[in-house]
Amino acid sequence: MLSTPEVKSELVRFPVQRTGERVAEVATILRLAGGLHTISGRIALEAELHTPQIVQRVRKDLAELYGVRSEAKQLPPSSTRPGAPQFLVRVLDGETLARQLGLLDQRRRQIRGLPNRLTTGAQAELAAVWRGAFLARGGITTPGRSAGLELLCPTSEVAMALVGAASRLGVEAKSREIRGQNKVMVRDSEAIGEMLGAMGADQARSSWEELRRARETRATANRLVNFDDANLRRSAQASVAACARVERALEILGDEVPEHLRYAGHLRLAHREASLDDLGARADPPLTKDAIAGRIRRLLAMADKEAEARGVPGTEASLPEELDSL
Repeated sequence: MLSTPEVKSELVRFPVQRTGERVAEVATILRLAGGLHTISGRIALEAELHTPQIVQRVRKDLAELYGVRSEAKQLPPSSTRPGAPQFLVRVLDGETLARQLGLLDQRRRQIRGLPNRLTTGAQAELAAVWRGAFLARGGITTPGRSAGLELLCPTSEVAMALVGAASRLGVEAKSREIRGQNKVMVRDSEAIGEMLGAMGADQARSSWEELRRARETRATANRLVNFDDANLRRSAQASVAACARVERALEILGDEVPEHLRYAGHLRLAHREASLDDLGARADPPLTKDAIAGRIRRLLAMADKEAEARGVPGTEASLPEELDSL
């Protein structure tokens, strides 16, 4: 199985050297996981994160890229629910940082989407945007009916920006509002593998592909089993129908049936489950498949013609109701 914590654990260890990619990742994390608040007249930047490793990565980027010191604390258990963020990172005097990250507009308001320069960056920066989004509010479910990679977004504008970034990475993602929450989803199993690779989770991608192949193999096996079962049912129904018609044909013709056709009919009735090849092999002398089929066909045709002339029900009259279509 592949879980969300496993993917985040791999992504948080992904080495990023270029400044532009580090900026794209940390800015996206802070946009999805945090917000701007006014504390004592100053704008504070806060982000709620899931693991100590993500907290450490964010604080390191803030310190090395912007020279900003940040606070970190664990949220009290009473304020958390299963799967909720457990840690808080806060920059008390965060207005300058927010402007540098592009999270604050000229009127000192938090932007609705993502900073424009992030979504128009190079491929590596777009991958960093998605990596940051997944570290902040991402989740994955294993291959199956509901398989998917999802991001929970604070606004529809953020969701649309991430959809556009995915498109530029060659991955189809869709934005949906579900129960009042804006989500970006990648549903195609192959596309999920591509996005995992683009974000830098190569090990998770390998695990995903193995799970996907295993599921496809099981699905193929199930289809073959169902196909075989259907063939067996059809074969059994055809055998019942053929025997019922042969019995009626012998009844209609009585002593008038030619001996070679009578022999073929009795052979059919004596070996109800046998194939035409088997019936031909059991004949004395042996007959070909076409020969035995031809004799049975002529027997039925002769009986139906006789029944029509006498005004009595033909060979198909003896078919059970569920086999009338055969």
